[in-house]
Amino acid sequence: MIRVSFSNKVEDSVRFNGIQLVSLCQTLITPHKFQLQYCDLKQEQFCTASFQEISALTGVRRSRNRGGGGEIVGCAMASTSAPPPWKEWPHELPLRIDQVQLDNFKFLEDDAFYKGLVTECRQNAIAALTREIRCENSAILLAGGKSSDFDLYDTDIGHCPFRQEAFFRYIFGVNEPDCVGIIDLSTKESILLVPEQPEEYTKWCGKPHDHGWYESRFGVTLCAFTKDLHEILQKRKISQLYTLSGMNTDSGRTTSTTATFDQISEYKLDSESIYPILSECRVFKTPKEVEYIRRAMLVSSQAHVYVMRHAKPGISERQLEAMFGAWCEYFGGARHNAYTCICASGPNASILHYGHAGRPNDRFLKDGDILMLDMGGEYRGYATDITCAYPVNGEFTDDQRLIFEAVLSAQRAVLAAMKPGVLWPDMHRLAEKVILQHLDTARILHNGTIEEYIEANLGTVFMPHGLGHFIGLAVHDVGGFTAEHPRRTEPGICYLRTARVLQAGMLTSVEPGCYFIDDLLDKALADDKQGRFLNASVLRRFRGFGGVRLEDDVLVTPDGIENFTICPRTVNDIWAVMNGK
Repeated sequence: MIRVSFSNKVEDSVRFNGIQLVSLCQTLITPHKFQLQYCDLKQEQFCTASFQEISALTGVRRSRNRGGGGEIVGCAMASTSAPPPWKEWPHELPLRIDQVQLDNFKFLEDDAFYKGLVTECRQNAIAALTREIRCENSAILLAGGKSSDFDLYDTDIGHCPFRQEAFFRYIFGVNEPDCVGIIDLSTKESILLVPEQPEEYTKWCGKPHDHGWYESRFGVTLCAFTKDLHEILQKRKISQLYTLSGMNTDSGRTTSTTATFDQISEYKLDSESIYPILSECRVFKTPKEVEYIRRAMLVSSQAHVYVMRHAKPGISERQLEAMFGAWCEYFGGARHNAYTCICASGPNASILHYGHAGRPNDRFLKDGDILMLDMGGEYRGYATDITCAYPVNGEFTDDQRLIFEAVLSAQRAVLAAMKPGVLWPDMHRLAEKVILQHLDTARILHNGTIEEYIEANLGTVFMPHGLGHFIGLAVHDVGGFTAEHPRRTEPGICYLRTARVLQAGMLTSVEPGCYFIDDLLDKALADDKQGRFLNASVLRRFRGFGGVRLEDDVLVTPDGIENFTICPRTVNDIWAVMNGK
């Protein structure tokens, strides 16, 4: 649920005259008059109301969607009885940004807010570390990303803009290469060490920032040069160093930036203790992280709607990628996408991670194709991750609508059930079950019950991936598996990127899908256990169909969820957007 915003002040979602309101588009009409577009959840309508003063909203109290009640709450699920929020968004990239868009851009680029966000994350990490490890004469030593990681051997020009190592950015916020960070656990002070630049640096890159600039910009106690690392540790009587080394339980990859320096052998080292502690910190978003990601998600949602408006037969998948990236940078300052854009049309939509170097979004869209667009901007390191699916021409065929509504029903069922205490693998099973029910109704599956289809693991044939993943400073963020909730091996569940119980503060994607992948269908048809339930004659209609995935980014709250994604999710809404309504 999106927060109500008045001028520069942000209030929680509210109830007004017994109606729960979701702020979708707030416009300052005059200095004392506000227009609020909201969703009447009782009638599932978009409405507009004007207020002379903020005090007109009496009885303001915290109120977000509650899981388990069966009612879908959130703007993406409402009907179009009244104008939806995207009608107020720009249809083109304007030369002059309007005030509402400009305010959001300034927020995402606001250094003062970002300093507060980084300080909040740093304090969160220090509190967790000092609870778990020895503090006396001890320090955390972190190394940031290296400039050499972004260089090519045959040129002195970096091949892409630098992106900071995520743990370093979480604690220090600096997005420059070759930095080192120290947390003195005895004093809880933070020291940022930056490289001393050569004389030639100023000519090419401008005068280096002085140490006071870094101290002010990122809220660190002290800034110095990296060459002074050993001297600083000696002056502070540090004898124990904790460095960062560990394996991401999702990717299976280990850290590659573990800090070291010439005199490190003079210290007692522990390279194993802090990785799980800091990973757990990143799992639970701080209040400022939540506010920042909420605003970032608005920009990425708008970018998807912009692409939806301009998708037409005859253009290239790559042009859709270009439109999305242009919007995210123009309206949100995103220099990167959070991951390689998946702009899959027609049969390409059956390739889960299409868009890689071997299949680089290079097909031209054809009339009648289904489109599956999985794209998210990255804002100051924070990832967004949204997937939309719709026909290239805006008109759903009967088969396209059938599969789309199967996936939409699965997503709605999961969103309605999500709340603290729910086991994520149970949500995956719920999504599988709903999709199988729709496939049975469509006679793609036959000769069995839903329970028999589940027992035969047919869910893995049509949805061969997990329901979702944590999101934060990585699009597939850390902390998905723990000793209490390790990776599981059951069919379908083995694809999950977390097996944990949902808790307030977790941010996860919810992305059910249904695909027609020839290899998987052929294997299933040949399998005695699965093949007897597959209706081969009906399946032939769906060969070359592609697939549908719908992905929202959702925060778990104390009493349910908050859905950050604001995209058209019904057949009627999609038709209206693509037809300029």
